Amino acid sequence: MFEQFGFEETTARQASLYFALGLGLLFGALAQVTRFCFRRAVVGEDRRQAAGVWATALIVAVLGTQAVVASGLVSFDGHRLLTPDLPWLAVIVGGLLFGVGMVLTRGCISRLAVLGGGGNLRGLFVLLVFAVTAHATLKGVLAPLRTGLGQVTVGLGDAASLAAIPGGAWVGAALLSIIALAFVWRSGNRPLTLVGAAAIGLLVPLGWVGTGYVLLDEFDPITMESLSFTAPTADTLFWGIASSAVEPGFGVGLVGGTILGALVAALLAGSFKWQSFESPAQTGRYVAGGVLMGMGGVLAGGCTLGAGLSGLPTLSVAALLALGSMALGARLTDAALRSADARSARPTTPQAQPAE
Repeated sequence: MFEQFGFEETTARQASLYFALGLGLLFGALAQVTRFCFRRAVVGEDRRQAAGVWATALIVAVLGTQAVVASGLVSFDGHRLLTPDLPWLAVIVGGLLFGVGMVLTRGCISRLAVLGGGGNLRGLFVLLVFAVTAHATLKGVLAPLRTGLGQVTVGLGDAASLAAIPGGAWVGAALLSIIALAFVWRSGNRPLTLVGAAAIGLLVPLGWVGTGYVLLDEFDPITMESLSFTAPTADTLFWGIASSAVEPGFGVGLVGGTILGALVAALLAGSFKWQSFESPAQTGRYVAGGVLMGMGGVLAGGCTLGAGLSGLPTLSVAALLALGSMALGARLTDAALRSADARSARPTTPQAQPAE
């Protein structure tokens, strides 16, 4: 299909770089304006509003993705998210680790990239730690951990997709959308905010169609992918240190575009502000969180964006398990931190009791 669009001087990989750059610019700007973040939707002080934003994007992503599948533009047959042998242990452990990490850093990795574009040096630093750890887990010293956990599987067959339930794919998509709609209904968000969230959701099927249909090249194939940050950050790191030997592709464009889009949106809104770490303890906490998210994102098969917003629209049971594990890890970590803060704030000396 790629050749039929008349790209004579550009390879599919080169075109995917520019395509992802555009996707990233839009995502970065929209995420900056809507404050799109899964962590906030799970444990944030304004989680009702944040959950409404995230759920709106998910509804549009699910319905849009299933629409392009039904039209025959893309197919997820053989996609890694729909493998018949579910590496359940890796997915659960990875999801839990990612959930812990995003609470420690006060943001999922896509949100930290957006914050970095707005001048938050903590976000950019964690993005670098995340990229190093993700690359080490994919191809480096932590790879044995990934392969070891990944060998523990359960055979699901056709049940690896919600499309296997009675009624088929559209029933599965409807179930996900109805559940998400409940969060939107009670969120109390302004209509304009929900419009921005819906626009984020549209980027997901756009990404699938762009890489899986428009840029499909049978002679030099590229990976069909959409919004994600785990593999793209690792690819960006590798390209950054070996650009003379490695050609940039979709991942580099998506990460760079996201940061640039958030930067432009922050500058236009007058909200750009340099921010850094406040103490060594905070630095250590963010480093730990970045490492856990880097490992967890690879083990779970993606971050809250890759396994969540882009993964769930494929109706993947693995994606559903990964996102649920991330939410559980975040909730448990948030509860533990709140309990620790309450204990530290408790007076150590007995208070004077009033007279009877």
